Amino acid sequence: MAETRNLGIDGKRLWDSIMEMAKIGATEKGGNCRLALTDLDKQGRDLFVKWCEDAGCTIKVDKMGNIFARRAGRDDSLPPVMTGSHLDTQPTGGRFDGVFGVLAGLEVVRSLNDLGYETERPVEVVVWTNEEGSRFAPAMVSSGVFGGVFDLDYGLSRADQDGKTMGEELERIGYAGPEEVGGREVHAYFEAHIEQGPILEAEDKTIGVVTDAQGQRWYELTLTGVESHAGPTPMDRRKDALLGAARVVELVNRIGLDHAPLACATCGMLNVHPNSRNVIPGRVFVTIDFRHPEDDVLAQMDRAMREGVARIAADIGLDTALEQIFYYAPVPFEESCVAAVRKGAEDCGYALRDIVSGAGHDACYLAKVAPTSMIFVPCIDGISHNEIEDAKPEWITAGGEVLLRAMLEKAGRDKG
Repeated sequence: MAETRNLGIDGKRLWDSIMEMAKIGATEKGGNCRLALTDLDKQGRDLFVKWCEDAGCTIKVDKMGNIFARRAGRDDSLPPVMTGSHLDTQPTGGRFDGVFGVLAGLEVVRSLNDLGYETERPVEVVVWTNEEGSRFAPAMVSSGVFGGVFDLDYGLSRADQDGKTMGEELERIGYAGPEEVGGREVHAYFEAHIEQGPILEAEDKTIGVVTDAQGQRWYELTLTGVESHAGPTPMDRRKDALLGAARVVELVNRIGLDHAPLACATCGMLNVHPNSRNVIPGRVFVTIDFRHPEDDVLAQMDRAMREGVARIAADIGLDTALEQIFYYAPVPFEESCVAAVRKGAEDCGYALRDIVSGAGHDACYLAKVAPTSMIFVPCIDGISHNEIEDAKPEWITAGGEVLLRAMLEKAGRDKG
């Protein structure tokens, strides 16, 4: 294989492309609102397709609306090396989440064109539909169909709050493609992404070599007591569902701390009934989110939570209804792909560290059908899913440089 140390991307072009895409769905606070399969999402998709066609790629779209931009290889019959992410955002999202990974892949293609390099294998840049799960739940549904986690009917039938399904909206915006979803060999998949956390910036590291993604367990808990008047009801006779919920929140937080530093434990939503200032709450709905890269630790957290909830409910006299609504197994990324990312960062001379992804990404479902890894770069103050989400141009360039090298490590090439 030819020497890669002198290869590089055009960091300014990559940055400018991200800023141009950010104009679509721009918000007043400098972020983006480009929800999946809206007219704004269509505009972003159309711009990506135009840029890829201008770079000489062929475009295919599958039945979940996933877009595949292909740069031919010398042996185009070989399974491709893929990279990509998503273009949809949160309602108050940032300019880099997902978009950086998509446009870093495009920049790899553009740079290979500039350098006159022909890869042995084809290279594909992918836009996955509805990664965020903000408009249509669950998140990452289309890469999940590609990875065999969900079937096609399930994916297309996901509906937003207005009852519009993904299938209907794909047809409406013109991205209900003819290609089958998945079912083909992928030689390797890489995804570049902002970290969405504070570790890299705090440790002055430019590249995070992602070795694993945390597993997740999501629960819905309803605590039921007795509604009663806040004045006449003695403290020792109350069956206060909100008091129980408060103790559950403390329990969940303690479970996370007990399994530090890799565990995360969160109660993100509480719905209190009847939510009146002079009524003791009779019912509270609570969500619980556990994350850890080791499945046995997740199981320990599960047991501790169930035992704690039962104890809390018995102490106050509450009834409980607890359901695990989502389980996502930890994902160890493939060793040779992780090594390709590490080598790319070392060849560039970037400060790096191994890191575990605390968030779900399309790469997690791709890992079920292809050797996979991820490349993280810092984001300022670790803030993401927020309009003030930001990154430095030199970090974005570094991620693109490492992506180029990792992909070439797997794609092979000859100088044209």
